[in-house]
Amino acid sequence: MAGSGHGSSGPPPPSPRYRYLDLLFALVGTAAFLIDLVADLWVASSYMQAGHYLWGGLVLALLGLSSLAMQFFSWAWYRTDNIEQELPSGRCLAALHLLQLGYLYRCLRVLRVGWRVCRAETAQQQERNYAVFLSHDISMLRLFETFLEGTPQLMLTLSIVLHTNKLEPFQGLGICTASLCVAWSLLDYHQSLRCFLLDKHELGPLSSAIYFLWNFLLICPRVLAVALFATLFPCYVGLHFLGIWAALLLWVWLQGTDFMECPRQEWLYRATVAVILYFCWFNVSKGQTWQRSMIYHGFILVDSVLLAGSWLWHNAPLHDRSFLLPVLLAALVCFVLGLLLRIAYYKWFHPTLQVQCQASYDEVDTAEGPAGFRAGPVPAPVNRRMYQLSQNHFLDSLQAGRNWGNGDLDDMPL
Repeated sequence: MAGSGHGSSGPPPPSPRYRYLDLLFALVGTAAFLIDLVADLWVASSYMQAGHYLWGGLVLALLGLSSLAMQFFSWAWYRTDNIEQELPSGRCLAALHLLQLGYLYRCLRVLRVGWRVCRAETAQQQERNYAVFLSHDISMLRLFETFLEGTPQLMLTLSIVLHTNKLEPFQGLGICTASLCVAWSLLDYHQSLRCFLLDKHELGPLSSAIYFLWNFLLICPRVLAVALFATLFPCYVGLHFLGIWAALLLWVWLQGTDFMECPRQEWLYRATVAVILYFCWFNVSKGQTWQRSMIYHGFILVDSVLLAGSWLWHNAPLHDRSFLLPVLLAALVCFVLGLLLRIAYYKWFHPTLQVQCQASYDEVDTAEGPAGFRAGPVPAPVNRRMYQLSQNHFLDSLQAGRNWGNGDLDDMPL
């Protein structure tokens, strides 16, 4: 069975089926990873050829840092998963990860296994579960890569554009695509977590669109505020990041995360989660998270306003950058709108609440797992890491959904 960390609770349920649509997403994700890698190398070389060695070096540093983190998590999971599915030897896997090819190997492997499963009409359930198992780990690794490399590079590009007061076509395209990819990776991760729930709790098209949109509206103002501060105090933005990151790391530790098998590896996971929290909300523990979420968003709003306000104070009057004032106002509106959409999602469009509107929970029989999770025999392998995170994220909301009826959000994890 797959490892999940040393504190997983109970046997996880069987994974859902693997479809051609999942295979298509895996193919698009692999292609996007390769295109993004080539684009990053091209951007870094372009900066260096233009004499901007610092900018090019920062692009390469972010690329190398995210790659090292992804390879470490991938290698650690291979060592603890203990699944006999035609894997190469340990030395071969170690060599692949040392060469920074471990994530790409996972992507190619899920394409091969997924294609074999989709073509075989009578594929064994264990083989289907293995394809889903692989896709879940890739979803998690993609999320790490997005916030360790994609989001910081988006911030770097914005700060360069603001510093030079000039927007190159490739920079504009990169900013738009990177912003969309960040929100998309969060949606993909959220959908991956929901795979362990009953089919009636899966995200529909409207719920997915709203979930994607409020993440997009909340992340963009945060990135813009940090980018503005970076143009004003490039030497201090690193100190700001380290200070906020250290506080968020302490917060994650106090929540008692239990994701990796080894305590030392758990600290790397917590450090990665703290980087994600620097840009957006990420739930890592069980319990009612409404209060934690509001505290977090209030803190991020105050910090972002201070960052943008310090830039505005230093540059007033704006002179040739007067266009940034309406941009700042639009960013504030986007943040508020994102919060309102998030509340609307959990009040009216959350799948748990939609189930309550469509039918009573009396229709659920005893075969259902804890509070709406899949249940039944446990064919291996099942991704216990993602199952544990799914329980952390959804268990309280599904239990609250059983007694929901007054529109109260207090028990809904956000």
